[in-house]
Amino acid sequence: MWKPGEGSGYHPLTWGYIAGELVRRVDRRTLGTILSEDICAPLDIDYRIGTPDSEHGRCAQMKKPTEITKFGAQNDALKAAFLSPWSAPNRSATEWRRVEIPSANGHGTAAAVAQLYSAFALKGMIGETRIISEETWEALTRERVSGPDRILPGRVAFGAGVMRNLPLIYGPNPETLCHSGWGGSGALGDPDSGLSAAYVMNRQGSHLLEDARRTRIISALYECL
Repeated sequence: MWKPGEGSGYHPLTWGYIAGELVRRVDRRTLGTILSEDICAPLDIDYRIGTPDSEHGRCAQMKKPTEITKFGAQNDALKAAFLSPWSAPNRSATEWRRVEIPSANGHGTAAAVAQLYSAFALKGMIGETRIISEETWEALTRERVSGPDRILPGRVAFGAGVMRNLPLIYGPNPETLCHSGWGGSGALGDPDSGLSAAYVMNRQGSHLLEDARRTRIISALYECL
């Protein structure tokens, strides 16, 4: 829809398949399998991409927002990313939980998400275990694109797939790595303070990036530092 390098257009489903395919060509395992076998199981992190039926009873049922979702400008990119039948799945269905969509359907507790984001807060480490090499860390986090997004409502900045803290909605540090889930959930890893945190909920708000509930919690958290 536009030439590479001419800005960003966030697409919540398809980029996970792109990243997952790159991983399979290197390792032959799926991204969800690697996450489970190499990171979550050894480090006792309660998070999955591709959730077995035995865990479905633990999953909260999502409640859709009562207001119309606050998208950015109406355009072809937005329609493809969010407003087409194939890009608007039933996020509480059994099939949704079983399948692996690395960008969109991870299932876990807030504590587990915060543990995973500690890899961003500790520059590639989770506890004493290095997950991301120092060389890869620099390539991963370096800003690749910044400015108005074609889909999300506002300015954004990305490294190599990771979202940087623009605008400053995840605390005061622009170097913080973060991500917002549709409806209000979000997580952050602040590499300057070594802080990671996550917020999850089942009652969705109407904003794609910001959420007043999460903002209050993050503000209170930084006031404690």
